[in-house]
This record gives sequence, C-alpha cells and structure tokens, in this order.
Amino acid sequence: MSTTGAGTTSRRISVATGGTIAWFVLMVVLGRAGSFATPAGTPPVAVGLAAALPPVVALALLGWSHRFRGWARTRDLHLLTTLQAWRTGGLAFLALAAVGALPLEFALPAGLGDVLVGISAPIVATLLARGALGRSAYLAWTAFGVVDLVLAVTLGVLYSDRTADPVPGEVTTRLMSELPMSIVPTFFVPFLLTMHVLTLTVLRASRGPADRARHEPGPRTATLSG
Repeated sequence: MSTTGAGTTSRRISVATGGTIAWFVLMVVLGRAGSFATPAGTPPVAVGLAAALPPVVALALLGWSHRFRGWARTRDLHLLTTLQAWRTGGLAFLALAAVGALPLEFALPAGLGDVLVGISAPIVATLLARGALGRSAYLAWTAFGVVDLVLAVTLGVLYSDRTADPVPGEVTTRLMSELPMSIVPTFFVPFLLTMHVLTLTVLRASRGPADRARHEPGPRTATLSG
C-alpha cells in the first residue's frame, strides 16, 4: 500500500472513531437531560430513533457512497467479530430482572441472546484467525446476532409503559430510557448492529481468502474457509 493510501485509510479510521465517540457523548448528554424519558401512553420513540439511526445511516452510505463502501469492504472481520464480546453485558438485564427492575419477558430473551453472542464472539474470532470457520457458519452466527438485537429493541418497546393509566407496581422497561441503562439501546445496540452491517459488507465483497488477498489492500488476519 502506498503512503498516500495508508494516510487516507488512517484518516477514515480517525473519522469513524471520532464519530463513534461523539455519538456516545451525545447519547450521555441527552440521557442526562431526560430526552429519552417517555410520557405515559406514548411509545419510546426517541429511544427507537437513537437505536435505528446509526445502522440506517450506515446502510444508506453503503448504497450511495463509493468511498464509504470501499472503506467498509476492507474492515477486519476478526476485529468486527471481537467487538461483539461487549454483549456479555447482557447479564445486567438478567440481574435487573432478578430484583424486579425489568420484566422477565424482556430481560430473559434479550439478556440470554446477548450473553450467548458475547461469549461466543472470541471463539468465533479465533476460528476466523485460524481460517477454520466456514462462511455459512459465520453467516448463521451473524444472523443470530442481528436478530437478537432487533428482538431486544422490539421487546423493549412492547414492554414499555405505553398505557395512559399504568397499573401500579407493574414492571416495565422504562428503566431503559434512563441513565445509565439508556446507553444500551441508544449507543451499544446501534453500534453493535452497525458492526454486523460492516461484517456482512466484508463477506459480500469477499470471494475467498486467496482472491481477497489479491484484491483488498492491507494485511488480513481473518479468513473464512469454504
């Protein structure tokens, strides 16, 4: 890779990192300001928008921006996979449900799904690094990760306090619209979902280890077999 090419890649990585940090800070500021609080009788629109916006923007850029698409295709599958280990934090859902702070109907599927993906992420990343994981198996793992995130957001909305006259003592997901838990649906969910989007972009662009090495710039530490 030329010096110019390396510099361009570094700048794009810096922009991506800076944008991620800015999004995190913005979500914290909005959370402290109570921007995600939902009045009784209304769905958590603000939380839903925060969760959906980054992956939607990523998909739009992949469709319309040649530069972004070229950058996304050269991301490292090993890194993108390892980042999903953050999802072991789903244990917090189970802990909160155990003390009655979150509805079990939401916490159990959302928490267990996240924990399964988070625990398996380092294993999947290791298999990738060794070239010992088939494409179909990796796609199945990625699909499970995407479905788990979408299901968690959907259940969060379904079990939110959406009635004008809520039942006293009823456990809802209102806690997820308040700091520190609001960071989960407004930052971590969209961030990790965007990582899955980038993963699928890399997979779509790849034609096999040998061909990818010839066509994509930069070193590759993760490959798919089959």
